[in-house]
Amino acid sequence: MAPHSLLDGHDDGPTSNGLPENGLGVQPARQAFNAFSNNKSHLKKTPAEDVHDLVCVGFGPASLAVAVALHDSINSGKLHNANTGSTPKVLFLEKQPKFAWHAGMLLPGAKMQISFIKDMASLRDPTSQFTFLNYLHKNGRLVEFTNLNTFLPSRVEYEDYLRWCASFFEDVVRYNSEVVSVSPAKESDANGSVSAFTVTSKDPKTGELTTYRSKNVLLAIGGQPSIPKSLPSNHPRVIHSSQYAHLVPQILNNQSSPYRVAVIGAGQSAAEIFNNIQVLYPNSRTSLIMRSEFLKPSDDSPLSAEERYSLLEGARSTNYGVVRLELIERLYEKMYDQRRELGSDETKWPHRIMGGTDVVGFDSKGDQLRLTVRPLTSARTAVGDVMQEDEVLEVDLVIAATGYQRQSHLRMIEDVAHLLPEASEPNGAIPSSGFGRKFSEAKINDRPVRVSRNYSVQFSPGKVAPGSGIWLQGCCEGTHGVSPFNRRRIFSHH
Repeated sequence: MAPHSLLDGHDDGPTSNGLPENGLGVQPARQAFNAFSNNKSHLKKTPAEDVHDLVCVGFGPASLAVAVALHDSINSGKLHNANTGSTPKVLFLEKQPKFAWHAGMLLPGAKMQISFIKDMASLRDPTSQFTFLNYLHKNGRLVEFTNLNTFLPSRVEYEDYLRWCASFFEDVVRYNSEVVSVSPAKESDANGSVSAFTVTSKDPKTGELTTYRSKNVLLAIGGQPSIPKSLPSNHPRVIHSSQYAHLVPQILNNQSSPYRVAVIGAGQSAAEIFNNIQVLYPNSRTSLIMRSEFLKPSDDSPLSAEERYSLLEGARSTNYGVVRLELIERLYEKMYDQRRELGSDETKWPHRIMGGTDVVGFDSKGDQLRLTVRPLTSARTAVGDVMQEDEVLEVDLVIAATGYQRQSHLRMIEDVAHLLPEASEPNGAIPSSGFGRKFSEAKINDRPVRVSRNYSVQFSPGKVAPGSGIWLQGCCEGTHGVSPFNRRRIFSHH
C-alpha cells in the first residue's frame, strides 16, 4: 500500500536553480538529537544456529510494531524469565539494506493522513518510550511541534520517527536478507507434529543462502508493485509510483524541458504525483488517467473505522483509491483555471484529468511512448454533437500508481502445503466470503490457506505443534477486512 498523505502546497516547489540536490525535493529528515547508535532494545541477538521463538519476514512498520510491543512487554516484566534472565529469541529479516518506509514517495510537503496518536505504541501503551511524542521530546522538538497545532506530521518526519524506532533493534535485524522460502524443520514433538520451521534467506548481492529455524514465523512483507496488463512490466520509461522519487530525476533530468507525463491511477499517490510533476517541471504536459469517473475524497470521519468495520466496501474508502479533499480541491482549481484561460477543449490543456478512461494500447519507439486510451462507456461515445473515439497520447514517461499485489507470501510458504487442510476439511478460520465478492480463497496446491482471527495460518489438526505456527500480516483483506494493512490499526494494536 502506498503511504497516504496530502500535499499542503506551501513547500512543494523546486529550488530556484533547478531540481533539488536529491532529485525531487525530498528533504532528508534531520538526524535524531541522540545518536541512533546509542539506542538499544531489550531484545538480544541470538546465535543463528539456535531455534528462535519468532522470525519476522520483513521489517517494515508492521514488524517494527511487533518489535516495539515485545520490548515493552519485556520492560514491564511480562516476557522476562526471572529465573534464567532470558528474553524471547527474535529475529527480523529485511531485504532492504536499511530501514526505509516508502522512500520513493516521500514528496516535499506531503503529510500523514492519520493522527500521530496512532503511532507504534500510544494507543496500546501511552507510557512507552516509542511514542511519537517521546520521539519529538528526545529530538528537542516537542514544543515546536505542538505549536504547529496539527495531528498530521510531515511524512518525512514520520519516516524519521519510524527509523528512530527501528534504530533500537539493530542487533536483531538482518538487512540485505531476502527470504525465499519457509519450510517445516526436522524438529517435531512427541506426537510427530512440526514444532519449528526453516526460514531460508538470500543475500540480494551475492546470492548466498542462510537458514534459520524458528517455532513461529510472521510474514509481514508488504505488497509488490502492480503494473496494469496493458503496460509492459520491464520498459525503462514505464515505472511504478513506488520508485517515483528514485527514478524520475534520472529519466527527466532537465527541469525546463516540456516533458509529457502520463500518470495512471485514481488514489492519493496518483494525485500527488500528478500535482508534483507540474511543480517540478513547469513546462510539462501531464495526464491523469483513471477508470473511475472522478477523484474520490477519503473518508476520515470518526465513525469510518469502527461502525463500518464489517462493511468492506465502505471501509475501503478510508484506505484505497481515495484522495485527501485538500488535494482534490487544489487540482480542481487548476482544471478550472485552464478552462477559464484556454476554453473547454481539454485536449488543448497542458494538464488533464481523464476520468472514466482506460489504457487499451501501448507502443514505443526509443524514448517515445504512445498510449491509446478509450472511454470506458464504449469505443465510441457521443458527447453532444462530438464523437469520442480512442485517443493516442504521446508521452515521455508513464507512471503507474496502480497499487500493489499481495500474493508473494503464497510462493514463500509453498513447502508447507502438505500441512494445510483439505478443501473440505473444517477448521476455525474465517471464510473469505464474509467480506465481499472481490476476494477468492487463497490456495497452495489446491489446499486452502485459511487464516484465523488472530492472523495465524490454520493447519490440519495435529500437523503443527501447539506454540508453533505461521502468521500473516498485510495480506488478509479477504477475511479480515482492510485493517490488516491499515496503519491506524497495525501501529496501535501489535
